[in-house]
Amino acid sequence: MKASVLLFNFTDKSRALTIGRALLPLGIRIMKVNKEDYNQPLGYLAGVKEIEAVEEKYEGDELQGEMMVMAGITGKMVDDVLLALRKSGIGRINHKAVLTLTNQYWNTIQLYEELVKEHEEVTKQLNKKE
Repeated sequence: MKASVLLFNFTDKSRALTIGRALLPLGIRIMKVNKEDYNQPLGYLAGVKEIEAVEEKYEGDELQGEMMVMAGITGKMVDDVLLALRKSGIGRINHKAVLTLTNQYWNTIQLYEELVKEHEEVTKQLNKKE
């Protein structure tokens, strides 16, 4: 699997282009995922050969926010990606994840819901410290 970043619900094309330009020097492929593919396992979308597609197209609501999944990117390379995004001036992407052996079988909605819970918990913890 080639190092890739999957983008979900990036409706502002300039943001997606900025991400692409920021990650180009790192040799990372950018893939914009269409809403009808949200039922597909994330690993399938990322090109994991062992994970097969599902037949059913997604017909539900769009995600409430943007989501980014880094696939085939680990260790220092994750730091490099985050630094490149910070330097690009893209701003916050609240829902980010790395594709793992566990979540590669999840669909978009499952991961998004998990990231929303995590984001709310982190925000709550940060607010307690203030």
